[in-house]
Amino acid sequence: MSKQVAVILSGCGVQDGSEIYEATLTLLRLDQLGIGYRCFAPDIDQHDVIDHRSGEARDEERRNVLVESARLARGDVAALEELEADEFDAVILPGGFGAAKNLSTFAEDGADMVVQTGLQEALAGFYEDRKPIGLMCIAPVMVPRLLGPGIAVTIGHDPGVAGAISAMGGLHRSCGVEDIVVDFENRVVTTPAYMLATRIGEAATGIFKLVDRIDELMDL
Repeated sequence: MSKQVAVILSGCGVQDGSEIYEATLTLLRLDQLGIGYRCFAPDIDQHDVIDHRSGEARDEERRNVLVESARLARGDVAALEELEADEFDAVILPGGFGAAKNLSTFAEDGADMVVQTGLQEALAGFYEDRKPIGLMCIAPVMVPRLLGPGIAVTIGHDPGVAGAISAMGGLHRSCGVEDIVVDFENRVVTTPAYMLATRIGEAATGIFKLVDRIDELMDL
């Protein structure tokens, strides 16, 4: 496998970590295309722990983002601080509320959010080297803070989140669940995934298109 992609996770579970279907579909499509990958996650405490049956917070419980991400990666996950952009050809960030809680403070602060320092440092090398960057679901909301203003992204068509992206200097493009938005100049690819998906098949169509486009951009 000559191409290598870094996949950045934010825990395990849609309400407090990475969206499991989005992460799995990303890894599946990379494997189908014969692209190698390695998973990374920050070695930090989760913002909170949510009971995924009831939707209620478990205030007494603490979990670690890296340890939880290992559930998704079948144990093969490295700390985000070990990610070196020059060892990979592209990077992809699945969504889930972990992107808004663990990788950034968007869930609490909206357009005033800050992004996790380690994530910003990790993505800087990819952006500076013009290596493709893919984000899905809520993760694209971080782009103005991570990469700078004026980059076109999508989270679907949620007016509140789209407004926050605009307030931070980003460019939001409305998009259907089965499609992608590509900023060719900045080599950023985004798709709504479970911001809109009601079935795993809907999410898969857009995610597969995102990975396919990342694959094409790696050749340019």
